[in-house]
Amino acid sequence: MGLNPEKLRKDFPILDTKVKGRPIIYMDSACQTLRPIQVINKINEYYNEYPVCGDRSQHKLGKRVDEEIAKARKIFRKFFNAKHSEEFIFTKNTTESINIIANALKFKPGDAVLCSDKEHNSNLLQWQIKKDIKHNIFEFGNIEDFKSKLTKNTRLVSVVHTSNMDGTSNPIKEMIKIAHDNESLVLIDGAQSAPHREINLKKLDADFFACSGHKMLGPSGTGLLFGKKEQLENLNPFLVGGGTVEESTYTTHHWEPLPNRIEPGLQNYAGIIGLGEAVHYLDKIRLKNIQKHEANLNKKATDALGDVVDLISKDQERAGIFSFNIKNLTPHNIAIMLDNSANIMIRSGAHCVHSWFNKHNMTGSARASFYFYNTEEEIDIFIEEIKKLRKHLT
Repeated sequence: MGLNPEKLRKDFPILDTKVKGRPIIYMDSACQTLRPIQVINKINEYYNEYPVCGDRSQHKLGKRVDEEIAKARKIFRKFFNAKHSEEFIFTKNTTESINIIANALKFKPGDAVLCSDKEHNSNLLQWQIKKDIKHNIFEFGNIEDFKSKLTKNTRLVSVVHTSNMDGTSNPIKEMIKIAHDNESLVLIDGAQSAPHREINLKKLDADFFACSGHKMLGPSGTGLLFGKKEQLENLNPFLVGGGTVEESTYTTHHWEPLPNRIEPGLQNYAGIIGLGEAVHYLDKIRLKNIQKHEANLNKKATDALGDVVDLISKDQERAGIFSFNIKNLTPHNIAIMLDNSANIMIRSGAHCVHSWFNKHNMTGSARASFYFYNTEEEIDIFIEEIKKLRKHLT
């Protein structure tokens, strides 16, 4: 069975909001998804029923936090089909997850990192600033170029799965196999893939995988870093402090086992527990249903507007992202006009992929991004409003 967006929309209180008598049409889910009431209630449950420290206290409330955190970690292991729950490290977002690897992986002078030309700044800047590391770029989606840029010195392939700019995806499984044959490690930026398609970490065989909670119905300030157990064990200490050691003296210390040793300090317990509930919600809907629904919405918009706007990518598979420009209008103009005319909320700008836009002499794009709570009726309104904008310019 497919999903029922009208039924699911009832779980999102914000979608009942009206501005100037009209409902909001939220098409900015690639930036941040809305949250269902189940996630909101789970966050409130923590603050109302057991708002205390985890992994430290022996009292009943502390043990309840530990139980809920362990439960969330098991949800993530099942959802992503990983081998071990302790292979998931809690972070603030994909950005922090990638930075942990950039600073904790054991690089040596002369090592190289290979990225695509559509990387988010979160997977670009840290490689630019690392001294003694060569940063190489291949053309997104181009396997032959990928092979040609992969060298014996490539310590790590750090690459985006699905582009937040235009919704296209790299052939990630094939790239991982090629990289491993080259004895290179692989880090996948899954911020835009994890909420929209099934991710089977056992089958993918990536060494590291990062995603953000706020893009998959979870609270802001939550993220996941997956790492194969043997790779996490081999990381250098980076973020350290309370909770990362079993004991210490003035001159020595003994590290905690995984995952604690990579999760310093008091954690965002409400966020982690809320993210567990969000992933549980997605698991019930099924990612295959979400992917199919998004594809249908994107096709409907593309069929109607493909000759009206300038699409950033005309690839048939663009997940839920419809990124475009209109001649004689800036992306920000488009976003403001859609918001003012019909409460249609989209993103505009360079989407933190300035490097690609600069390469193509573009300032950015207007980006509508659809999710399972968007309806065909909303797409019809979006199409109508875009055509009105275009008509006024002729």
